[in-house]
Amino acid sequence: MQVTSESSVSPEAVLQLLLFVDRRPSSQEQVRQIRQYLDQLEPPDRFELQIIDVGEQPYLAEHFKLVATPALVKIHPDPRHILAGSDIMAQLDDWWPRWVRSLERYQSQQKSNPNASAPAYNSVASINYVAELIRLSDEVFRLKQDKEQLQQQLSFKDRIMEILAHDLRSPLTATSLALETLESAQMTKEGNPRKITPALKSRLIQQARSQIRTIDRMITNILQTATGQSSRLQLQPTQLSLVEFFHEVLAEFHDQLVAKSLQLKTDLPGDTPQVYADRDRIRQVFVNLLDNAIKYTPEGGTIQVSILHRTTQKVQVSICDSGPGIPEENRDRIFQDRFRLERDESQDGYGIGLSLCQRIIRAHYGQIWVDSVLSEGSCFHFTLPVFHNAPGVPV
Repeated sequence: MQVTSESSVSPEAVLQLLLFVDRRPSSQEQVRQIRQYLDQLEPPDRFELQIIDVGEQPYLAEHFKLVATPALVKIHPDPRHILAGSDIMAQLDDWWPRWVRSLERYQSQQKSNPNASAPAYNSVASINYVAELIRLSDEVFRLKQDKEQLQQQLSFKDRIMEILAHDLRSPLTATSLALETLESAQMTKEGNPRKITPALKSRLIQQARSQIRTIDRMITNILQTATGQSSRLQLQPTQLSLVEFFHEVLAEFHDQLVAKSLQLKTDLPGDTPQVYADRDRIRQVFVNLLDNAIKYTPEGGTIQVSILHRTTQKVQVSICDSGPGIPEENRDRIFQDRFRLERDESQDGYGIGLSLCQRIIRAHYGQIWVDSVLSEGSCFHFTLPVFHNAPGVPV
């Protein structure tokens, strides 16, 4: 704060003025004009002017609710008055006589009733105190937000530990059993070699690989969700044939579908145009949605995967199940980070899969949503941009 004192008398006996400025050349010119105007006044000891740089004292400017600079503020005597705008000099010329009269009234009241308690004096020191309180209040609010965010992160970390201890145990156990079966099948109890059929060997290897992919998928989801919603997903979009890609992924779920006697129906038209998407990210979305469909579809149920060339710009993918459905009031909330339906609290999972799916699809400038009927099932849909072999492809 730059201080310029034009008076040697008591501060309460003069007009107390604050001039708020920024560092623009135009502001400095107005400062010069205002000071020149005040220096020519008679008598010169009627005021005390203090020049304040809003860049150095932002909370003081906030205290006065200033919307423009330069701004000239009369803080004493009451009532407070603010002049601002491009015609500040004209306003000052008009208001100065009134300010002087308000000061004379204040002095007269003090002389006529010296024993009366004086009204609160708006000194710069007291206003600085108020501005500091505003600054501290903002700082406390920010610290509270930081504290809440840290508490959420700590809570999520604890949940991750539960996941690592609980959810990863199942696929690890299944992988271990498959490998142990392979190993034990090689030898009889007497230690002699035992033949293992190619079909059994292939199935055990397939089971181990499937469980390892499940573990990898869970860890990837956790790590990506831990980066937070504010971070932007990094994509490497390429020309991608969804039909071929989905057939490859669906083959990996053969054992899980057979284990629950689920019927898989597909509608993947061969003339579906290629999309412009990140192969690994779209795999995460498809696998997450397919995992959920298998998880919630009862034994003997049906899962359907379809692709629709909806517009010249978009392809729509749908994964439907015949599970319990989703209550209408929760159909938007299920895409929130770590939200889980009450019925799922006792089941494996950690409520980040759909949130991650939404982030990935939005990063592709697509949409994801769900249609559902209670007791009949749910259909998750998402869209992806069609690949055009021309400039301007969205990324």
